[in-house]
Amino acid sequence: MKAQKVHDGRKAHTTKITLTAISAMVAETSTFPVDLIKTRLQLHGESLISSRRTSAVRLVSEILRNDSVLGLYKGLSPAIIRHMFYTPIRIVNYEFLRNLLVHDDYTLSLSSKAVIGGISGAIAQVVASPADLVKVRMQADSRMASQGLQPRYCGPFDAFNKIIRTEGFRGLWKGVLPNVQRAFLVNMGELACYDHAKRFVINNNIANDNIYAHTLSSIMSGLSATTLSCQQM
Repeated sequence: MKAQKVHDGRKAHTTKITLTAISAMVAETSTFPVDLIKTRLQLHGESLISSRRTSAVRLVSEILRNDSVLGLYKGLSPAIIRHMFYTPIRIVNYEFLRNLLVHDDYTLSLSSKAVIGGISGAIAQVVASPADLVKVRMQADSRMASQGLQPRYCGPFDAFNKIIRTEGFRGLWKGVLPNVQRAFLVNMGELACYDHAKRFVINNNIANDNIYAHTLSSIMSGLSATTLSCQQM
């Protein structure tokens, strides 16, 4: 009986990790064009090649004209690889640390959840940082291609190989510190706010523990995470 419970627990844990990773990859695919445009706008602002003012609409038009719709998804593969690790690690770590500190009817404060969320996000970002680096560089590559320059990488695995060969294994973690700082803030807001908001919504009978409660909590969580992450942009 005990062995069966352990087996069921492991199966449920594996299912949660798998569904979390799939959900994160679907979300990343859906929002990736926005992330690409954001990165291209940031790179344009630092460019010494062109001083012409640009906008999101102009960039989208340029990408569609030069590379068709697929151009909006250049760099998607390393982003997918990142979320295979980043999202499950941060969520599982958050739940593990939260459950470790919760006993009987004791409820963690919002500040405690925020610290746990930040730590979980920082750990996940350290693991996923190489994929994050490759994603940004491939997004930059798509801009180079639009300017008639030769892209540096043929794909994510080519990027990993070239970075290791030219910059060493540690080169995969370039920029990890600001990324970790941002991940700490994002998850401090996102995970803690979602957890706290869902409990508030259910306990105050605003909604039952269903899709409406989860959606409402997610909206509040997203707003909180975005506000905090903007401080690191």
